[in-house]
Amino acid sequence: MSDHPDDRIAQFTDQLRAESDKGPGHGFGRFARLLGGGLGLARSIAKAAKNKDAEPSDKDLLRMQELVTRLGTLKGLPMKFGQIMSYLEVDLPEETRALLSLLQTQSPATPWERVEAILREDLGGRAEPLLAGLERTPASIASIGQVHRGRLPDGTEVAVKIRHPDIEEAIQSDFRSAHVGMLFASAVMPGMGATAKDFMAEMEARLLEECDYDLEARRQIRFGALFADHPDIVVPAVHRDFGGRRVLTTTWEDGDDIEVFRSRATPEERDRAGAALFDFYIGTLYRHGLFHADPHPGNYHFRPDGRVVVFDYGCVREFEPEVAASFVALAHAVAADDRDRVCAALRGLGAEPSKNDDAYDHLRRLLRSFFGPMLIPGPHPIEGRIVFNSRQIMRDKMALARLRLPGRLMFLFRIRFGLFAVLSRLGSVNDWAAMERQFAEQSGITSA
Repeated sequence: MSDHPDDRIAQFTDQLRAESDKGPGHGFGRFARLLGGGLGLARSIAKAAKNKDAEPSDKDLLRMQELVTRLGTLKGLPMKFGQIMSYLEVDLPEETRALLSLLQTQSPATPWERVEAILREDLGGRAEPLLAGLERTPASIASIGQVHRGRLPDGTEVAVKIRHPDIEEAIQSDFRSAHVGMLFASAVMPGMGATAKDFMAEMEARLLEECDYDLEARRQIRFGALFADHPDIVVPAVHRDFGGRRVLTTTWEDGDDIEVFRSRATPEERDRAGAALFDFYIGTLYRHGLFHADPHPGNYHFRPDGRVVVFDYGCVREFEPEVAASFVALAHAVAADDRDRVCAALRGLGAEPSKNDDAYDHLRRLLRSFFGPMLIPGPHPIEGRIVFNSRQIMRDKMALARLRLPGRLMFLFRIRFGLFAVLSRLGSVNDWAAMERQFAEQSGITSA
């Protein structure tokens, strides 16, 4: 292998993209590959995290490359698994993280012939002007679809996302297997074994929604209207004339990925980007009851002028105003360390908190981790230990089962911890507590 990590990553990226794509598959063959890949990845990650200060061996790196290739080929649920691990596991050696992070934007590509067929089937006569300006090599390849750069007849540069063939059926097949669903639930929320059913149903619904690009287009248009005048957030415009259930065309938006941005940005630029993302996620929840539910680093481009482009609106969660009010009440109760108020707010969120003292102690630690950055006054960075501590807390299966939290709330936990992981990676320093209070006040929400 090459001596330099960057060279090794670049070489493997080329190999991964060139890998023959056999499609996501189905049935027992997919199940066996998925379970083997998922369990293998979990073991490799545990080993890497345990030896985070040691240089990974060539054997370990080759094993990780094999696992990344397998998960990337399977697409869908297993690729999501790898994506989530790449940013939620904060104790990985840098080269191991870099390999795993490839799953955010890279995997074996769907062949051009199948891409062309999908475009013609979904768009009919509208496909011809799109195909005329479309690059055959994808710019990025994700778990549900891949993006090709193109140019419309009027000269507009666009990103055309095409869904992977058979991916919807593959996801449905994955969730029919209890073993696969439990593996994924445990990856996203360690310790979910005893309470995973509701959470798995929530995850299946969200992933299947991601397969509907017409729904994603409507959501993206909605977010675009909400952030049209925002100084720091860019939502790519949707071109509805060139879209369908398996095709989504948006304006092409340039920018750096998170690692390039981290390497060249000033502290002030990192702070501004972090504040913009915190507003995009937390502020939008308070103001509009909306949550962009896929906060992984591959969904952002960072501009030299300080703006952040946010992609991928397939996974969006909408909450009723009462939920946002209960969420604010919960934040206040956790800050005050008031057990009665905490339990009342949780009931407003649909939870059934146990009266058991040990269970409440576990819940208290989890919530103080969940709201951790908001419990520290003044400007400060979000440290990776917040994400690490939360995952450690959630490894206690019996205690988690006693919390009886609904699936949508567990999903919100995962999203929030994912945001914290991204902000930690950025190294942004802001007064997060003041920002969250401001969002709540601006929305007129003060209590449940």
